[in-house]
Amino acid sequence: MTTLIFTNARLIDPETGTDGLGWLHIAGGLIQGKGNGDAPVADALVIDCGGKCLAPGIVDIGVKVCEPGERHKESYKSAGLAAAAGGVTTIVTRPDTLPAVDTPETLEFAARRAQADAPVNVLPMAALTKGRDGREMTEIGFLQDAGAVAFTDCDHVITNTKVFSRALTYAKSCGALVIAHPQDPGLSAGAAVTSGKFAALRGLPAVSPMAERMGLDRDIALLEMTGAAYHADQITTARALPALERAKRNGLDITAGTSIHHLTLNELDVADYRTFFKVKPPLRSEDDRQAVIEAVRTGLIDTISSMHTPQDEESKRLPFEEAASGAVALETLLPAALRLYHADQLDLPTLFRAMALNPAKRLGLESGRLSEGAPADLVLFDPDVPFVLDRFALKSKSQNTPFDGQRMQGKVISTYVAGKEVFRSS
Repeated sequence: MTTLIFTNARLIDPETGTDGLGWLHIAGGLIQGKGNGDAPVADALVIDCGGKCLAPGIVDIGVKVCEPGERHKESYKSAGLAAAAGGVTTIVTRPDTLPAVDTPETLEFAARRAQADAPVNVLPMAALTKGRDGREMTEIGFLQDAGAVAFTDCDHVITNTKVFSRALTYAKSCGALVIAHPQDPGLSAGAAVTSGKFAALRGLPAVSPMAERMGLDRDIALLEMTGAAYHADQITTARALPALERAKRNGLDITAGTSIHHLTLNELDVADYRTFFKVKPPLRSEDDRQAVIEAVRTGLIDTISSMHTPQDEESKRLPFEEAASGAVALETLLPAALRLYHADQLDLPTLFRAMALNPAKRLGLESGRLSEGAPADLVLFDPDVPFVLDRFALKSKSQNTPFDGQRMQGKVISTYVAGKEVFRSS
């Protein structure tokens, strides 16, 4: 492997919370050291970063790759190329495929496809119950042995609390992480937007923000009973935050994430029934958005993810109520997050704490940091470059992004996985 020395780099270190000029030494696919003085003299390829930002590669929990079953929407090759172009060096894939990733054989198929086609690290999650139907738990131990890093039924909430409690108990015995979607399924059934004046004016079926709070309250009660390791995939409302804070204060093994869309968009963006803005859970009020940003700043919400969900044109070009939920975001995650930086709401170390360090720590990975011995998974980017997003230029097979045509700021220059360059902007 090539020995690299990045010089004149603006090092974004989420572990120390620092942002300053320095150098980074890479050898053998690992970070060998960093500093802010003279770079070490070595037989190495020197890369002058020109004062641009060098940060740990993003670790994105909750990416949907549509293999097996819907390869026309997204493949491991297209998702991997999109991730590399977006500075995402590790994608943690969801099991909501056709069929679901609920057996070691299906998981091994997906892992082989990922290893052969994706230029970035791919870590698979497996379903918590068979077929994600909430009735019978999967073989968690065997799936762990096959490489599953976490277990989730995604947006299929397990309504049978006895089944869920048994699954949590078994996961606890295996040391497995369970990722859940906090939502009361009864209240949220059929909803397309968040309840309120805007939803009423548009005549769209809506769900109260309390559905998220109620779902989280139930899950926290089960955590108290089982002691399992739990991660809430998306916390998007102010009403859910006090319950999350109490659970953490009481010592439960709980972390929480949110999506980049809920951090940067609100319910008014739906406007004239634009289905690219239909996501799950639905976009929230501006007050909720600001509360969630503050929770990320303080560390109450641990992670930011893309919740990358490819949908084809036929799924989106429908009346708003009938259109499929979801948006692609592997390539837009970083520039969208930089909106919060340019608005002086979150600094760069805080953003990369939520996008790289904390996801890596939750999954027990050594990546997500710039410390000695960590994998050299890195993104070099210019936070100030303006551009207008063209969805047809995205590397994903599907182009269902709410940011199409929007002015954005911040572009990836190059991405490295284990010290190897996997993307360079043209």
